[in-house]
Amino acid sequence: MKILFLICSLFTISFYNMKAQEKLSVDMNLKTEPTDKINFNETNISFKINKGINAKSKVTNTLEYSHLNINYQLGSSGSFENPDRFNQLQNQFEFSQNISKTTVLNFTITPTANFQQNLDMSDVTILGSFEVHQKLGSKTDLNFGAARTMVFGYPKFMPVLSLNYQLNDRSSLLIGFPDSKISYSNNSRNKFNFTNTFNGSFYNLDSQINLNKEATKVSLSQMTSAFEYERNVDSNWFLNFKGGYNFNKKYTLIDRDNHEVYDFNTGNGYILGIGIKYKQ
Repeated sequence: MKILFLICSLFTISFYNMKAQEKLSVDMNLKTEPTDKINFNETNISFKINKGINAKSKVTNTLEYSHLNINYQLGSSGSFENPDRFNQLQNQFEFSQNISKTTVLNFTITPTANFQQNLDMSDVTILGSFEVHQKLGSKTDLNFGAARTMVFGYPKFMPVLSLNYQLNDRSSLLIGFPDSKISYSNNSRNKFNFTNTFNGSFYNLDSQINLNKEATKVSLSQMTSAFEYERNVDSNWFLNFKGGYNFNKKYTLIDRDNHEVYDFNTGNGYILGIGIKYKQ
């Protein structure tokens, strides 16, 4: 009980300290990713608060929870009990500082708990990033830095690089790693995105699965290409729809050192999602 209290305090301390928020948004999303052998269904909800400290500084806090349910087809795994329900609770705190008219520094720290059913202090991992946002011209921005992320299905340090170009008043182009995007808006209510993202996650198992090595986590990763549509239905409410395809999808069991123990060989598959957002 004490461990649960400490973990919850870790995730919520910055969220409750920002009572005088300037902007608030709440997102809820449902997503399904079927493959030939295994179906992945995820529910996600997040709360985001932005607050300007002064003319040059801003903080953003995002509290997020997601639940993943996995359905296995007959014969899709080995001779062991299939792990099928996972949870993720994370709190991202971001600090942005303008150091000149053309340069912004962004620092994020993200404690995240990724667990099967029983939450424990050992399930907490610290992620984060440090990035420099440099304005190269009236239409071009460069973003570069380093991050500790779950893009490859386990925590790892990696470089971050992207170039954003404003094509015109209605469209923009973002090229980079791990995210690329083409955006277009034909009016104030409609927004269209074509995205290509490298993304992943991992979850700690409640108990080890003994194969040729001891598996302590499940790992998921893929490259997702998707079309997204967001509709502003009134001044504060937005609906969004997403459809696309997952390439090079991997679902594996890994050990404590993030070495692969078992590959479920899920194959690739499409992705469908729907969501609703409230934004002040």
